Amino acid sequence: MPEKQDISKPLIKYKTVQTDVVSRVRKDLAGSVDEKTKNSCCRFFKEEVKCYGVKSSAVGKIAKDYLKELNNAGQADKKNIFFLCEELLQSDYCEEAYIAFEWAYQVRAEYTEADFSVFEHWVEKYVNNWAKCDTLCNHTVGFFIEKFPPYIENLKLWTQSDNRWLRRASAVTLVLPARKGLFLPDIFEISDLLLTDKDDLVRKGYGWMLKEASKSHLQEVFDYVMKNKKEMPRTSLRYAIEKFPEDLRAKAMEK
Repeated sequence: MPEKQDISKPLIKYKTVQTDVVSRVRKDLAGSVDEKTKNSCCRFFKEEVKCYGVKSSAVGKIAKDYLKELNNAGQADKKNIFFLCEELLQSDYCEEAYIAFEWAYQVRAEYTEADFSVFEHWVEKYVNNWAKCDTLCNHTVGFFIEKFPPYIENLKLWTQSDNRWLRRASAVTLVLPARKGLFLPDIFEISDLLLTDKDDLVRKGYGWMLKEASKSHLQEVFDYVMKNKKEMPRTSLRYAIEKFPEDLRAKAMEK
């Protein structure tokens, strides 16, 4: 494996992008606040979160428009984008994190093995709610793992972290690969490692991963659930069996 990237001073030499891009993104977000969205924003989280209160469709358009601008200016290479992502993430606003993670995903063709340390750093330093965790991990980190499968071993190390978001990330990173039928033995191993986790959001995370795996591997996931249901928290169990046929769901729910 390559050496871990040092991003304590994030990519300063690549600060060739228009210096006002981040400030203009923030200005557009501040000017797009929807009061109804703002008032309901915090309802979805148990943690305290920072939100402008911008509709997701508007955030997506801002992300797309500025990425197009960067592309047209020849300034959308990975190193430049990662620098901008780091700048956006430092604000802690959910909408800015969404834009950062969307931009990071759009340069996925340029990913190298060394980028794992960047993504791990982002989870450790900037992810502080389930929405940030899932937005980053479902797409960006999930794609990385499909491109560089040996790094699934790093996800297994995340399961042992004191950081609840790394533990959730270890599972939700595999949601989309699981939907494709990939990595089933590793999915079961990660589920074993998280099986009795005390954190509700981690429980939901690995339950979701199992649910997606069941779409391609119904019998295997059913057998796994039946084997472990006495220990598996009910939250995880309910998520895992959500797409089971009714008869198998009934068997899985039997005490």
